[in-house]
Amino acid sequence: MSGSAPEKRNCAQLQSPSYRLAALDTDFLLSDAMRGVRFQLEYAKAEEMLRAWGIRSTVVVFGSARVREDGPSLHREWYRQARAFGRIVSERGGALDQKDGLRDNVIATGGGPGLMEAANRGAHDAGAPSIGFNIGLPREQEPNPYSTPELTFRFHYFAMRKMHLAMRANALVVFPGGFGTLDELFEILTLKQTGKSPSIPILLVDEAYWRSVIHFERLVELGMLGREELGIFEFADDAEAAWSVLARHKLAFPHAISSPEQAGTDGPAAL
Repeated sequence: MSGSAPEKRNCAQLQSPSYRLAALDTDFLLSDAMRGVRFQLEYAKAEEMLRAWGIRSTVVVFGSARVREDGPSLHREWYRQARAFGRIVSERGGALDQKDGLRDNVIATGGGPGLMEAANRGAHDAGAPSIGFNIGLPREQEPNPYSTPELTFRFHYFAMRKMHLAMRANALVVFPGGFGTLDELFEILTLKQTGKSPSIPILLVDEAYWRSVIHFERLVELGMLGREELGIFEFADDAEAAWSVLARHKLAFPHAISSPEQAGTDGPAAL
């Protein structure tokens, strides 16, 4: 006997948002109450994938997203040097070789265009993996095409993105940039200054640029910094010089941390 099936008497219960599995309920997961859970998810997803690739340590490269390979002459030179640096580190720093399933000194960037793209591209030129920690912004931003696809991440929270950029870093190399680059630079400088992170080398590329946009000596003259604190970073003017500084710091011997506890600290801000 044919005919339509009788309507279930519990349709309202089945369709209620409260009945959805919590893990599949996007309205619930995106609510204010679950912000802490979303922080944890952003940490755990990238962490698991980096571990799967055996990424033990990185060399982090910051720099402007606005610089283009075909831009003004100075921009072209910065792009060329960032690309060369990504290749040099990947070839000489260990990213090409897995030892006991681990890779060291893998290039990691913010994943965007400009000088971030150039550094990822240099690693790509060398045939090495590289990481792109991208951030969702109100204006559309997409990852550059040179970071390793399986190591290209998108974050909502700047804080979690910064943590992942910093927590495996064996070195920080900063090419010219604007607000975003300055933000990342000063955060790592502060962590090093206050002893809240391992004492990794921090290198500013193109000394003339950096001295023109930040009056370091004036900070000392006005008592904002001790003169010895100017020693927590160094300068280089090209990719080879930058590598020489990192080699002097024995970059081949990784000292990056993989958890806050290893640093003897007590929270994510301390990596």
